[in-house]
Amino acid sequence: MDGWLAEQGEELARAMDVPPEQLRLSNADVATLLDLARHAAHTSGDRKNAPLLCYLVGRAQGEAKLDDVADAVRGSSS
Repeated sequence: MDGWLAEQGEELARAMDVPPEQLRLSNADVATLLDLARHAAHTSGDRKNAPLLCYLVGRAQGEAKLDDVADAVRGSSS
């Protein structure tokens, strides 16, 4: 994960009093989220939807695997 993003995650973890590992993104997570952002921009025709979709995915994920949530998103808008 990008150093700046990792630092932001650590700062956010401290501010929200959550374990830092809860906010760490693996390389696979980054790839999935960037693909979802691409998917959102392409299928909606508006790139502003990319970060908003990623936010919705984060809100919906809970204990589910990110790949499972991503598959549900891709399946619902293909």
